[in-house]
Amino acid sequence: MSVPREAGAASERDFYRRLLDLGSQREIEPLLDEALALIVEVTGASTGYLELYEDNAAPRFWKGYRITDSDVEAIRASISRGIIARAVTEGRTIETPSAQADERFQDFGSVRQHEIQQVLCAPVGHPPIGVLYLQGRTRPGTFAVADREKAELFTRQLAPLADRLVRRDDLARYDHTAEVRVILRCPEIVGRSRALAHVLQTASQVAPLDVDVLITGPSGSGKSMLARAIHNNSPRARGPFVELNCAAMPDTLIESELFGAERGAHSTATRKTTGKVAAAQGGTLFLDEIGELSASSQAKLLQLLATRAYHPLGATTPVRADVRIISATNANLEQRVAARQFREDLYYRMHVVPVDVPGLEARREDIPELVEHFCAEVCARHKLSVLPVSPRALLACREAAWPGHTRQLAHAIEAAVIRAHGERAASLREHHIFPVAPRQYADAINLLDATRAFQRRHLLQVLEHHEWNVAETARALEITRSHLYTLIDDLELKRGGDGRSDT
Repeated sequence: MSVPREAGAASERDFYRRLLDLGSQREIEPLLDEALALIVEVTGASTGYLELYEDNAAPRFWKGYRITDSDVEAIRASISRGIIARAVTEGRTIETPSAQADERFQDFGSVRQHEIQQVLCAPVGHPPIGVLYLQGRTRPGTFAVADREKAELFTRQLAPLADRLVRRDDLARYDHTAEVRVILRCPEIVGRSRALAHVLQTASQVAPLDVDVLITGPSGSGKSMLARAIHNNSPRARGPFVELNCAAMPDTLIESELFGAERGAHSTATRKTTGKVAAAQGGTLFLDEIGELSASSQAKLLQLLATRAYHPLGATTPVRADVRIISATNANLEQRVAARQFREDLYYRMHVVPVDVPGLEARREDIPELVEHFCAEVCARHKLSVLPVSPRALLACREAAWPGHTRQLAHAIEAAVIRAHGERAASLREHHIFPVAPRQYADAINLLDATRAFQRRHLLQVLEHHEWNVAETARALEITRSHLYTLIDDLELKRGGDGRSDT
């Protein structure tokens, strides 16, 4: 049955009015919720998804239509990242009545796996700052010409509104992180992401208190730097900061290294030795990789935490310890407790004030600032002329996988600076940071395709090394299995293939 012209005109006027009403929103999250609900309603899509990017790189905000936060990942896993990438790269609307039957998309892994039919995908802004993805229909037939026109009008209207609110969010976030950084006094910790601000906020609260702290987070994420910042902002700042890497010490020496030993206490104790606890007297003892302590060392550490007293090896009388203990681990101590590999009473004694340091995956917006910081630091340390970092190199770093987190990034930038100076380059460019890429990297392909190609090669290499065992690969990359599945689908990886796609 045809719709009367008057009714159609009224519906169109209502759509325009509601589009204009979006401008009254003052926060980005409500704007995206309201906007997505509107476009899904007027186009009759069954699935709606909207995301905004940071400098056209990693998604920063994403929304699904009328679903809970826990369901958003499922939606993100069921849509076609290949179609989204094409819409963003080409800067134009992608439409198909059946992705499964469309020769442009039918070989995409996500399309085959989820049997995707109708898709309408439009970039938000020119150049794109985001993307609108509509999939499936609640009404008969495919998306009509009018649906495409409404989607394109919608994205044109949304782009300036979203950009304005994102910039406001950036300013508020920057001010908040800067404020916390002043309170904590830690200029050496670089970044202004919301995730980092949360960590600094927690650290600023515990620093002035004489309580023990447990810092968790992936290897290379900066746990030791945070521990030193807590010490430097504590009443013990004038005292020593003593580090001990528990994983680097053999079981036979860890207790002697930690508590010291009397002469003759063991075969190598030819003289009295001072342990790390005594060396940290009046200051802070930082125990890195605490999860690697042996059972006997765990028992003695528990006694130290509970009584602030300890026995050096071979000693008959206890020694009082005036130390604050900060521990760190990249291990899941709860799992180790369950497996009886770590003492439960020690875990709860240490877990009073936990601070979790996120990996780079959770704070990608900090990567460009970190790259520029590491570049300047390396130039100064090696007495080299200062190198600016090209914008494309910054975006490539932001897109790349960094399973070793800030430590890996720092080493990569140091090597890149050395390469760049060896070439007498005027700036740090992509091929200096990613030497596996061809020299004409920046000119031959666009940035999105280049960074996806790098991620594809790296991820495929790790998957093949672990014989496509998803659990082991996720552990090696220090990401969740659900995220790994999303990457496999996004990058169109196949077992036994070369990881290439027609994206």
